[in-house]
Amino acid sequence: MTQETYDVVILGTGPGGLQAAIHAARAKASVLVLGREHKSSLYRAHVENYCCLSKISGEELLEQGVQQAMNSGAHFIQEDIIKTTQKDDWFIISTESGRLIKHRALIMAMGITRNRLGVPGEKKFLGKGVSYCVDCDANFYKNAKVAIVGNESAAVSGALTLLFYADQVHLVSDQLKVSERLDYQIRESEVIIHSGRRVKEIVGKEIVEGIILDDDQRLNIDGVFIETGAKGAVELAATLGVELDADKFKYIVADKQQQTNIQGIYAAGDICGPPFQMAKAVGEGCVAGLSAARYAKKFDSRSRLEI
Repeated sequence: MTQETYDVVILGTGPGGLQAAIHAARAKASVLVLGREHKSSLYRAHVENYCCLSKISGEELLEQGVQQAMNSGAHFIQEDIIKTTQKDDWFIISTESGRLIKHRALIMAMGITRNRLGVPGEKKFLGKGVSYCVDCDANFYKNAKVAIVGNESAAVSGALTLLFYADQVHLVSDQLKVSERLDYQIRESEVIIHSGRRVKEIVGKEIVEGIILDDDQRLNIDGVFIETGAKGAVELAATLGVELDADKFKYIVADKQQQTNIQGIYAAGDICGPPFQMAKAVGEGCVAGLSAARYAKKFDSRSRLEI
């Protein structure tokens, strides 16, 4: 595995993440941005309510933002995150290709999109066998039979994680879209892969008892995890102990400096809650970028003093 070191890592290439990258890089911090701008909710939108811009497509705006951030010195990697950990004063991110990225400060700006399957039984059994977070709920399925649904890195890494808990793990995917490394790992594992299949219905009485695939095959399981994209903010926040709002448990709590309850972790944009507007995301991204760069620089100052 290759290892890289940065002052600040930013998760998300929406307006909040890009603005954070611009300001952190201009503050002379080494900055890495992880994500794919075409996955931003702004990408297919048209912007006409942002100050000083009459009208611009979301795609064009994000492309310009990426270029601005790069011109400021930020680096970009279009990969999904598999895992985040903390060791001493460092955060460490593992990506789908096997990169290990050490950094002093982390800015979470991935938005709040949570794709659902939209099948019968999904809403009924939410919290009763249906979950959207492997990292949060895997422990409840020790010695059980489970299924995970999805095509991308979150589903594959989730399935591999579930092998440490469940007796049997099924992966339902109509078309896997992951790195060669993850593809090899999942196919060499004990996960039972149902390729080219989709879930038609989630069934049970009081709790999940099974899923019906689109070829009418029934899988008798105790739980189903829906992971239809990259790892979301809730999953990543949960592994690091970041505080979420008490009411909906879906937004990250941050102070006026955009810092969370964990020193060195900041948040910006929709993940901090409504209103879900670009103007708010950009403002929070600005503050988060400056705050994170300032935090990371403290370690450089400490090193110089020790010398």
